[in-house]
Amino acid sequence: MEKFVQQTLLYDFYGELLTKRQQQVYASVVLEDYSLSEVAEELEISRQGVHDMIKRCNHILEDYEEKLHLVEKFLNIRSQVQKIYHLAEGYEDKEILKISKEILEEL
Repeated sequence: MEKFVQQTLLYDFYGELLTKRQQQVYASVVLEDYSLSEVAEELEISRQGVHDMIKRCNHILEDYEEKLHLVEKFLNIRSQVQKIYHLAEGYEDKEILKISKEILEEL
C-alpha cells in the first residue's frame, strides 16, 4: 500500500489517540503537506523536533494497528463488499447493488 494512503488510514483510525500537539504536527506535515521547516517555524520548535515527532507518531500509529488491526479489517471488509457489488452487477440484482453501494459509501 502506498505510504501516504497507509499514513492517512492509520491517522483516520487512531489519530484521536495522539496528543493534540502530535495531531497538529502530524496533520500539518502528512495530511496538509507542509514542510518540516514551515511547521517548525509556526510552532517555534526545531525542524529536527518536527521530524522526530512525525517519526514517533508513525511508530505509535503502527503499534496501534499491530495490536488492533482496524485498518486491516476495514480494507478487507471494503474489498469483500466491492466483490459483492460486482457480482450483483452480473445478476442485475438491484437490491443487492443498492445495499452494497450504500455500504461502500459509508466506508
